[in-house]
Amino acid sequence: MTENRTEFTIPKKYKAVVYDQPGKLSTKVVELDVPEPGHGEVLINLTHSGVCHSDYAVMTHSWRGILEPPPPNQVGGHEGVGHIVKLGPGTESSGLKIGDRVGVKWMSRACLSCLPCISDTDGLCFNQKVSGYTTPGTFQQYVIGPANYVIRIPDGLSSPDAAPMLCAGLTVYAALKRSKAQPGQWMVITGAGGGLGHLAVQLASRGMGLRVIGTDFGSKEEVVKASGAEHFVDITKFDGDDLVGHVRSLTGGIGAHAVLACTSSNADYAQALRFLRFNGTLVCVGLPEGDLVPISSAAPSELIVNQWNIVGSMVGNRREAAETLEFAARGIVKPHYHIEKMENLTSVFERMQRRELVGRVVLDLS
Repeated sequence: MTENRTEFTIPKKYKAVVYDQPGKLSTKVVELDVPEPGHGEVLINLTHSGVCHSDYAVMTHSWRGILEPPPPNQVGGHEGVGHIVKLGPGTESSGLKIGDRVGVKWMSRACLSCLPCISDTDGLCFNQKVSGYTTPGTFQQYVIGPANYVIRIPDGLSSPDAAPMLCAGLTVYAALKRSKAQPGQWMVITGAGGGLGHLAVQLASRGMGLRVIGTDFGSKEEVVKASGAEHFVDITKFDGDDLVGHVRSLTGGIGAHAVLACTSSNADYAQALRFLRFNGTLVCVGLPEGDLVPISSAAPSELIVNQWNIVGSMVGNRREAAETLEFAARGIVKPHYHIEKMENLTSVFERMQRRELVGRVVLDLS
């Protein structure tokens, strides 16, 4: 699964997929000049890239209260895996060499010296570069990466298996840790059959010893149960109060110790808080689209009398990224995905928009 080649033929041109009409669901395959790595940088020949709902949100400018539209013709993507094919000056002390397999994450660059970075929270770096948004992403065959921030891919983990772990896997792993749930406790995962959710179910049940209840549309039941959920709840079969009551009944009527909200629905967030028992924690992961809307059920009086916690979780740090990849390399978590050619990216996003995707899509960039 790995290569130890020391020489690669680097072309002058390569293929990339860009957001040709920012704000709309539209992508276009173009030819670009292969870039030259600068000081402290490496050139990576990407072979695979995961496709994330965040890419859809950036392209369509769905997170209006959080991000500005991407620049025209930006290359999207932030779950890229490939081989280093050229080292820039100043990379001698990095330990990297030509042929090494590395990954590029949502955070493509961090300064590693600002307050968040030195606080082990480099995902919130004040000087960050976001792959596929503020810097060209991974829907392309070649990309530049900083030698001190690309992540090594473990031997024995295939590149298409590794790609979804660089954002989806890392994001939910960090969020699960922030829930502070302990082995044997109940964890509800909303959107459990999605790209993030099915990985969260595996990490929670198989990696962290939690008892998982997965909620999603009925079409996702098979993948959620196969991922290790103890119970699956089809949200289309219940009204709001009935859904809350049913989920709580599965925990003995008391409620879950924690909820991981992987959906981007404000209505789901309002229900998710009510799945909790006393002292429970709601971890907010999925970013709702459109205007900023508060969690409607988060009345201060209820938070106080139940001692509920609401925690936000962005992306994990470098150490958590390495731990997530190690879980995958050990076979504890395996993404459910199918592979598409880069030319089919627009249709992938259309299926994502219709909520037809189960698990993840990985682009073959060859």
